[in-house]
Amino acid sequence: MAIHIIPVDRLSSKALAGVISEFISRSGTDYGAVEASEEMKFRQVKNTLETGAAMLIFDDETETTNILLTDDPVLKRLGE
Repeated sequence: MAIHIIPVDRLSSKALAGVISEFISRSGTDYGAVEASEEMKFRQVKNTLETGAAMLIFDDETETTNILLTDDPVLKRLGE
């Protein structure tokens, strides 16, 4: 499985917005005990990416883009 980390600053603002919007539209994404608005979720995810607490990845096998927290085991395996 070939996974690549995509630097957030390499995407246009429109492309990044599309990736974030698609990510938050998935069921099962947890934003805490209180349900947040779509706008709040968007800002939270964008901030997490911009601060480096999460990373944007691309999987060659599935040709999909995803956002993972930096402590995710998938990202740790990349460093091995």
